[in-house]
Amino acid sequence: MNKLVQIHKLGKISYVDSLKLQNKLVDLHRSNEATINALLLLEHPPVYTIGIRTKDYTAEDEKNLLATGAEFHRTNRGGLITFHGPGQLVVYPILNLKHFTPSMRWYVCHLEKTIINLCENLGLKAETSPHTGVWINDNKVCAIGVHGSQFITSHGLALNCCTNLEWYRHIVPCGIKDKWVTSLSKELNRHVSIDEIMPLFLNSFCKTFNCTYVDVDRSPIMTVEPL
Repeated sequence: MNKLVQIHKLGKISYVDSLKLQNKLVDLHRSNEATINALLLLEHPPVYTIGIRTKDYTAEDEKNLLATGAEFHRTNRGGLITFHGPGQLVVYPILNLKHFTPSMRWYVCHLEKTIINLCENLGLKAETSPHTGVWINDNKVCAIGVHGSQFITSHGLALNCCTNLEWYRHIVPCGIKDKWVTSLSKELNRHVSIDEIMPLFLNSFCKTFNCTYVDVDRSPIMTVEPL
């Protein structure tokens, strides 16, 4: 059976505002299982985030990363440190997996398949590895870090389209040594914009998750209070 997913294209918004929006939608799902599933598609200003495994990151580490001009936030998602910034398509699916398959492992696997199929449509061979995410050879093109509570998902994935990869030199991306990162632009040797990739992502997501989507305007649900 096909499922309907609402698409919210938010443009460039802060990481803090995106967390507020995710929390609003998660709360709606918790109060009403009939709440429509949603994808938040957006781009962040430069920000480093770490997941629930935070013990390796000290106050000094945080200070050094803030000195780069990026923000720094600790989160409740899975995974280690990563970077979000301009040129990167960030997708936060707020889904009730009871509408799909109630399994976080299934969910992460299908996010990876979505990106692998997208890359294939661009003529790129991407694959998984023992580490979460999607890789082209030994270079990660898409980071995945999710949170699930009562099978309601938040956080999500970050696909490097035309990202400045120099930002990653300040960290060990996702805590994995001896590997690096890449972008679609680097792999295709041409500029690949977020606007080019968004429709490819949505088509791949709907095929992989067996759902349909509808674009919605920035509704009152999506507004956030000023910081």
